[in-house]
Amino acid sequence: MSIYLLPLCAPLLLFVAAVYGWMRPGKRAPIVARLAEGAAFGGLVIALAALALLVLRGEGDSGLIGWGGIGLSARLDAVSVTMLLLVAFVGWIVVRYARTYLDGEARQGYFMGWLCAALAAVLLLVQAGNLAQIVLAWIATSAALHRLLLFYPERVAAQRAARKKRLFSGVGAVALVGAAVLLWVSYGTTDIAAINAAARTGGASGLEIAAAAMLALAAVLKSAQFPTHGWLTEVMEAPTPVSALLHAGVINAGGFLLIRFADVMLTSPGVLAVLAMLGGFTALFGALVMLTQPSVKTSLAWSTVAQMGFMMLQCGLALFPLALLHIVAHSLYKAHAFLASGGAVEQVAAIRRPGPVAVPDGTAVGRAFLIALAIYAAIGAAFGFAFGFDHKSAQALALGAILIFGVAYLLAQGLADAAPRPLTRKTAIYASAAAIGYFALQTIAEWMTAGVLPATPAPGRLEWTLMALAVLSFGGVAVAQALFPLWTAHPAAAGLRVHLSNGLYVNATLDRLLGGWSLSKAP
Repeated sequence: MSIYLLPLCAPLLLFVAAVYGWMRPGKRAPIVARLAEGAAFGGLVIALAALALLVLRGEGDSGLIGWGGIGLSARLDAVSVTMLLLVAFVGWIVVRYARTYLDGEARQGYFMGWLCAALAAVLLLVQAGNLAQIVLAWIATSAALHRLLLFYPERVAAQRAARKKRLFSGVGAVALVGAAVLLWVSYGTTDIAAINAAARTGGASGLEIAAAAMLALAAVLKSAQFPTHGWLTEVMEAPTPVSALLHAGVINAGGFLLIRFADVMLTSPGVLAVLAMLGGFTALFGALVMLTQPSVKTSLAWSTVAQMGFMMLQCGLALFPLALLHIVAHSLYKAHAFLASGGAVEQVAAIRRPGPVAVPDGTAVGRAFLIALAIYAAIGAAFGFAFGFDHKSAQALALGAILIFGVAYLLAQGLADAAPRPLTRKTAIYASAAAIGYFALQTIAEWMTAGVLPATPAPGRLEWTLMALAVLSFGGVAVAQALFPLWTAHPAAAGLRVHLSNGLYVNATLDRLLGGWSLSKAP
């Protein structure tokens, strides 16, 4: 038996705990809760063992347990081990939290059972070595999540969100099945590593392009891209552990799918361009709406929409190592944000503002953006990345410029006329730290995934156009956000805030187009 089968033990442990939970669905099921937590911790230990195996033995495949290319297999490389560690760690934290959060709740065993099932399905997904396993784990993840979203079935909002989610998940699953069939026909194998190797060395035919398009469609629907994002902002009726698991784990499956098939995606520049445009727009749209939400959990949900859009932009620009890094950072941040959201509300309510807030004028905002870009350029040069793009892709540098715009907003506060000097110094330090962190983490991500993920290709005319459009769009929005306090009293600003707080009514329009399907009583 291959030692690379070890990671498959993690989902097996969680599946056993899930079955036991389904057998004892009633309230106050302490044995179920302890077993679930033990299985989640066991999964984390196995993920750590998989990391040790990768370091000591190198990447490899377990071989297929099945027949005809259909069955179970584990692929161990930098991508799968990173995702294994992330999912196992976040899953363990969520299960620990749920054990206390749902103590005494009716159907606690039922909830813990489906929570373990969802974790098991995600663990199977991220280590999948063949097409059949990744498709089945993808479908199983959606099925388990649907049960968790309907934990309070009497809540109409939960029913609507879950059914809308099921519709998009179903279409995405069909797209993934179609992509798997096309890849199998085109490359003559179901082994994912072999498919990527063949795509890296071969050209692109019509089948490969169609497969890449279907993979992109499945990823877009899974990660709630515009205009199918509405369900993600409506699932707040589910228990907090479900929100944490969804926003910190399951929602990232779309990005993981594109990263796992990165070589296949590179065969279709047109598909990547569409992903970049859709992801960039979703990121801007979600970020603007997020700022207008009065509810903490709803604001976090819109933040996830924006973050998933930014991840799609990274994949569309072929920055797959950075997209993987983004998944890790976003998952850890969002899990903490949801699980600590109640305490955050209490802390904010207790804050007393000491006085008027410094509002930057146009001159301060202009200086802030110029200083932020200068800091970014200086630190980039200090890292040895020549701006002639010999050592660093133009896509990565453009992405860094977009990220530094967020720091420029903070700098603008520090450069306002009423801002104290300590605030100015702090914002300058934050800008430098952000630029250093970006280049350092990017270097680490590229080093870890070298040989596993393809290098970012040199940009062509289309890619240059997309990068310029993205930088100008994000820069314009950042400037508008920094100047917003200067015109909040204008009637147009109040109207814009109302429209943005309703998501520009995109979700309501989609509900109408669906003809009330999401409101039907069918389960």
